[in-house]
Amino acid sequence: MYRGVPTTTTTRGGSPTGSGDSVVTLDQVPKWSDVESRSTFGYENEDPLTSSPDGDNSGNGMVARFPVDHEINSKIHLWRGNPWNLEVDAVVNSTNENLDEAHSSPGLHAAAGPGLAEECAALGGCRTGMAKVTYAYDLPARRVIHTVGPKYAVKYHTAAENALSHCYMACLELLFDNGLQSIAMGCIYTEAKNYPREPAAHVAIRTVRRFLEKQKDKLTAVVFCTTTSTDTEIYKRLLPLYFPRDKHEEEVAMSKLPADVGDENGDTVIDERKIRIKPLPKKNIPNPPETPEDLPVSEVGLVRRNSTYLDSYLDPAFMSLIKDPDQRRREQWEKTAQAQSGFNCAKMLGFGDLGGPPLSAAEEYSLHSRYLAKANSLNLSEIAEMKIVYRGGVDSEGRPVMVVVGAHFLLRCLDLERFVLHVIKEFEPVIQKPFSIVYFHSAASLQMQPDLGFMRRLQQILGRKHERNLHEIYVLHPTLHLKAVVLAMQIMVDNVTWKKVVYVDRLLQLFKYVPREQLTIPDFVFQHDLEVNGGKGLIVDPRTKYVYQRPS
Repeated sequence: MYRGVPTTTTTRGGSPTGSGDSVVTLDQVPKWSDVESRSTFGYENEDPLTSSPDGDNSGNGMVARFPVDHEINSKIHLWRGNPWNLEVDAVVNSTNENLDEAHSSPGLHAAAGPGLAEECAALGGCRTGMAKVTYAYDLPARRVIHTVGPKYAVKYHTAAENALSHCYMACLELLFDNGLQSIAMGCIYTEAKNYPREPAAHVAIRTVRRFLEKQKDKLTAVVFCTTTSTDTEIYKRLLPLYFPRDKHEEEVAMSKLPADVGDENGDTVIDERKIRIKPLPKKNIPNPPETPEDLPVSEVGLVRRNSTYLDSYLDPAFMSLIKDPDQRRREQWEKTAQAQSGFNCAKMLGFGDLGGPPLSAAEEYSLHSRYLAKANSLNLSEIAEMKIVYRGGVDSEGRPVMVVVGAHFLLRCLDLERFVLHVIKEFEPVIQKPFSIVYFHSAASLQMQPDLGFMRRLQQILGRKHERNLHEIYVLHPTLHLKAVVLAMQIMVDNVTWKKVVYVDRLLQLFKYVPREQLTIPDFVFQHDLEVNGGKGLIVDPRTKYVYQRPS
């Protein structure tokens, strides 16, 4: 199908290219390291590195991240044309997870013949970021390496960048594993997957550079193939950044390279995900005990194992976290049984079941994380529409306020599990810093309210951050029964959180803590305030709901 061309190829856009079915050998594709190739790539009149009007391009004494390496540069080629026209050991095919012909690099299957599609169908697909190899059939290359590029979205930029880097790395590793030495690589990213061309070219070039830094003795040639003038110009401009051919290009590259050029493999570096290993704290380490000379070898091992020499290195706080799962469950069951068998005073007084063991910090964190993940995955709009819990403004000192309306808590028709999830979801962004709660108990005594057992469980799910950052709980229109419940919570559940309750009898008194304009107050709260306080000192505007002090 292909015929060799001895010395000439047609050119397009200043770069060598293949024409028709002509086979192009590596000797006909200029090397990046050749000085004369600057004119071939279109650099006679303008250097793409120094053409931008940025002023000083010197490296200012910085160490080059990609120094000049003539041996590596001698293995790099740039060629405009289809990679399967090149006589190399392997060509890269950008495809999809099914390795089907319709989504492969245009023209490759037609040039290779039907055998390629049949072998691809037998491979069982390929995952994104991975690669698989087949025979090249009618192509001048020996093998075809198929890889699946990632889809691109801005919010998943880092993931897409690393997946694309893995594509190029997987292709190079397969080349090496199959004893091959030269490869022609087209642009793995595709228009259909929305990957921006220039960022993708950065990933491709830097990944190849990092691989060659480690395996340059194993490969003879890497050919970057472009099929459009846009891609060609991008590669012309970026290749000198990662493969500088002289000190001038190296110095200019130091000011032109992006801040993140990946790690030693070309992957994007995320500081927050780095594993930080700190040195052991300095301690007075006792000398290891001397082994008695008259002990047999088997007992010498026992002496060493029983010594405290290694124990001095262990952090007790860390070791306390390591428990056998079965032992942890057994302890949990024992605590539960002990709590249930004891005298449950709260239950006898009608406050609910407060049985059950207290949770550790780790258990509370795990419980909160599970509930929050579930809450974020569900649509809880029907709970939000009930306006039991909602976000207010800020109090007089600028702390965010959460509002709770007791009369809206319709226990008979409320799914408590979904309500708890809604509370977790609403409170999560607020409890990260100091906050306050306003609880309208107005007319709430007419409805059934949750017992202490439910409140205790909810408090455990909210976690210790809620307890630590909670400033005050302002309770409007408290009743004697509510005060008894709060006292029981202080005694039997949590003396820290429930000590923060501040009772407020009048709306005007509440407005001293939380300004009126920072609260959305239901209509019946105004009416209840007038009924309870007899309208003394208050004038309510029924239209604007503003409360004014009655003139004397």
